[in-house]
Amino acid sequence: MKTRRIAVLGADGTGKTQLAREIAAHLVEQGLRAIVVPAVLAEWCQAHGRVPRPEEQLALAREQERRVELAAREHAFVIADTTALMLAVQAGTRSADEGLHRFALESQQAYDATLVTGLDLPRVSVEPERDLAPSREDVDTLVRSLLQAAQVHFQVVYGSGTQRLQSALVALAAAGVLPAEMAKRAPDADTRRAWHWNCEKCSDPACEHRLFTQLRAARG
Repeated sequence: MKTRRIAVLGADGTGKTQLAREIAAHLVEQGLRAIVVPAVLAEWCQAHGRVPRPEEQLALAREQERRVELAAREHAFVIADTTALMLAVQAGTRSADEGLHRFALESQQAYDATLVTGLDLPRVSVEPERDLAPSREDVDTLVRSLLQAAQVHFQVVYGSGTQRLQSALVALAAAGVLPAEMAKRAPDADTRRAWHWNCEKCSDPACEHRLFTQLRAARG
């Protein structure tokens, strides 16, 4: 069986890591060999106590994809909790590294499915040193623009709790990565309250950003 590679991308605080883990756990429950490849960037920043400089980004991007490749040798499903493309997004907010962007766009095309976590989850507080980081909206827009530049089809995942996992599983089934029966889960309180995105411009990030801003304001 060919290894299926699933990329989970998105801005900070949108549940990438949690979703990647939940997808892997669901597949393991189905008796499949699945593994999550964590973000190399987070590991690097913790080890060095700073964010990488622009000239250090390409090496990190290559290491991220190398770990995915190694995992693919022994597992049927590899869920990447970020990819080289997210390194390109981080670098793109500070500088333009053509080598990094070219590598990121080429690498992303090797994934069988790309999920982008939506901005509907409440924003959580971040460490003081990250207060000057780009907004979630800016990162989300850049992620989508790079995916579109690479002509990579992606699905935005929404919902909270089990809604988000269910949305991801349905997207993976639609992409042909999972059989339809594996996307089915027993309904619970969260999924019964699930809402559906009906906007005809669902691929327009500016439209979504305005909507979620209005929703959060209404809840407040």
